[in-house]
Amino acid sequence: EVQLVESGGGLVQAGGSLRLSCAASGFTFDDYAIGWFRQAPGKEREGVSCISSSDGRAYYADSAKGRFTISSDNAKNTVFLQMNSLKPEDTAVYYCAADRRCSNYYLIYGMDYWGKGTLVTVSS
Repeated sequence: EVQLVESGGGLVQAGGSLRLSCAASGFTFDDYAIGWFRQAPGKEREGVSCISSSDGRAYYADSAKGRFTISSDNAKNTVFLQMNSLKPEDTAVYYCAADRRCSNYYLIYGMDYWGKGTLVTVSS
């Protein structure tokens, strides 16, 4: 059974940083890509970033470029999202997801497997 468990969310002031983690199990980690998505209250889900576990290639939404960094620890089957210079508009539930590949297409249309999410709140 595929399991994706997010952690690291919380309350942070604008300009601060958070590091989200996604622990994956139930599949061959190196064969999959992991993505981060978010959904703010009253808004549609938005793809933030994804990374291919096999080659480390990463993709970012424009809203994440220059502030967020995705990385993967294949030995621990874990993907991280380092978020810096956070803004109130980054407030959302952040979801970890998995699929066979990673690209801008997957950031737009989503992935096959999903975690339950972790809440990030950025205060002004």
